Amino acid sequence: MEKQEFNVLNVKCGGCVSNIQKGLAGLNGVSDVQVTIEGGHVVVEGQALDRVEISQKLASLGYPEK
Repeated sequence: MEKQEFNVLNVKCGGCVSNIQKGLAGLNGVSDVQVTIEGGHVVVEGQALDRVEISQKLASLGYPEK
């Protein structure tokens, strides 16, 4: 199991958390997504994770890295 951590902008509520979790769940290798609203901390777990792909997906969802 691999873990990637991101600090992103614009995470303000539970709806944001849900949007991030659903958006990242469809990416290859992603098995779990944890989001902390305070600080915009996103932890992605899975196999053979592509950091660039995850970062780009987060940005396309409206949550670019800080």
